[in-house]
Amino acid sequence: MKTFTETLTFNTQKAPEFIDITDQVVDAVQRSQIRNGFVVVFSKHTTAAIKINENEPLLLQDMAHFLERVAAKDAYYGHNDFAIRTVHMHEDECPNGHAHCQHLMLGTSESVPVVDGRLSFGQWQRIFLVELDIPRRREVIVQILGA
Repeated sequence: MKTFTETLTFNTQKAPEFIDITDQVVDAVQRSQIRNGFVVVFSKHTTAAIKINENEPLLLQDMAHFLERVAAKDAYYGHNDFAIRTVHMHEDECPNGHAHCQHLMLGTSESVPVVDGRLSFGQWQRIFLVELDIPRRREVIVQILGA
């Protein structure tokens, strides 16, 4: 059994933003020289998710609208009430309760089988980093395990 780990970095531009990171993950799998196993793609953030879906522009708009309906940015969140919140605060804290709640629907990681050195995807599947908060630098861990 062999393990290969790499950190990918991305600078996001807006929220929500669906960044197709499939090609970078494919490149990491190739660098790993692992032929059969699986790859885990993991976001190191609680307001940026990893999801597999189709990269079709109208669908991406639909998904952005869905996230807004699930957890609207302008709704009340105790997490955003800095007059009462006392935990995990820092100088440049921003009101992002909606992003944390949207993240609940999406999740932190995805795993994909690696077969004969390639990601074993369905026809339209792509891997996305989904920005749910303000633009910033994001880190994604790509770990490939196998032989």
